[in-house]
Amino acid sequence: MNKMKVGIIGCGKISGIYMENCHRFDILELYAVADLDQGRAEEQAVAFNVPHVYSVDEILADPEIELIINLTIPGVHADVCLRALEAGKHVYVEKPLAVTREQGQAVLDLAHQKGLLVGCAPETFFGSGIQTSLKLIEDGVIGSPVAATAFMMSRGHEHWHPDPEFYYTVGGGPMFDMGPYYLTALVQLLGPIASISGMTSKAMDQRTITSEKKRGQTIPVDIPTHVAGLLRFKQGAVGTLITSFDIFGGSTLPPIEVYGTQGTLQVPDPNTFGGPVRYRLLGEQEWTEVPLLPGYQENTRGIGVADMAYAIRSGRPHRASGELAYHVLEAMWAFHDSSDQQTFYPMQSTCLRPAALPENLPLYTLDA
Repeated sequence: MNKMKVGIIGCGKISGIYMENCHRFDILELYAVADLDQGRAEEQAVAFNVPHVYSVDEILADPEIELIINLTIPGVHADVCLRALEAGKHVYVEKPLAVTREQGQAVLDLAHQKGLLVGCAPETFFGSGIQTSLKLIEDGVIGSPVAATAFMMSRGHEHWHPDPEFYYTVGGGPMFDMGPYYLTALVQLLGPIASISGMTSKAMDQRTITSEKKRGQTIPVDIPTHVAGLLRFKQGAVGTLITSFDIFGGSTLPPIEVYGTQGTLQVPDPNTFGGPVRYRLLGEQEWTEVPLLPGYQENTRGIGVADMAYAIRSGRPHRASGELAYHVLEAMWAFHDSSDQQTFYPMQSTCLRPAALPENLPLYTLDA
C-alpha cells in the first residue's frame, strides 16, 4: 500500500515515542511537526529526522498531509481535531477524545459529515499482553466471564511531574488520566458497557508540589481524586473499577482480573504492551503463566495510527476508533454523574469490540 503522509501537532513529552514508531511502520511517512513552541518543534524534528517544521496553520493547510496526529493537551483535543477535520484530514488524538461528551460528539459528527476517520489512544490493547488475554477469554480457558476487577492505585503526580496542575482541574483526576487505559482494555476483553454506578471523593482540597521545578507551590484540587464504581457489560459480566490519586501507602491490588465460570485470568497493566498473563483454573492451587502471543511487547504508541492508515487505504474498520474512544469518554463521566446524582447511569453510546490482531502478521505491517 502507498505510504500515508502524517503530521504531528504537539511536540511535548509523549511526542518522541510517536515519532520514533512512525518511522517503523511501513504505511506511515512522518512528514511534518508543529507546536506553539517553534523551538520545541524544531528540536523534535532534528531528533527524529522529520523534514518539515510548520506552524499549526501551515500543517493543516499542506495538501500532502492526509492524517494529523493530535498530541496537544487534553483541554484543546477537541478544538484541534475539529480544525483538522475541517481541513479535510483524518485525525488521531491522544486520550481522552475530548474533555466533555458534547465536544467528543461534535468531533464524531463532523468526521461523519466529512467522510473522514477519527482514531484515539490508548492503543496499548494492541499489545501482546492484552491480545493474549483476549485469546484466552475467546478460547474459553476460564469459562464464561462473569466479573472483572480493575485497580489504578496511585498517590498522584505532583511528586514527579514538573507541571502537575492540570491533573487536578476539570478533565483531569485519576479517571480521566488513567481510566482510558483500564476502560479500553475492559471493552476489548468484555465488550461494550451497558450501565455504571459510581462514587467519588477527594482526600484534600490542596496539594503541595514536591517535584523540582515548582517544589513547595500549592495547587487547588478542583476534581475528585478517588473514583470507584461498578460496570455492567452488555454481555452480562459485572466489573469493579477504582482509579485513585489518594493511595499514599502503596497497594498490592492487581491491575485487572477477569473471573470466569472455570477460573481466573490475571491481565497485565493496561498502560503497557507486554505481560505477564496468568490464569488459575477451578481446583488448581498454582497460577500458570502463559507465553505471550507474538507481536508488540515494547512501547509501540503510534500503532493505532498505523492501523487507522491501513483502514483508510483498505476500507476496513480501524481498532482504536473514535466510537470506542467516545464510549470510554461517556463511561468516565458516568462514574462522576452517578456519584453526583446518586443513581445508576445508563450508557447512551455503544461501540464495536475491537477485532483481535491477526497472529501471523509481520511486525509493523498491520494490513489486516
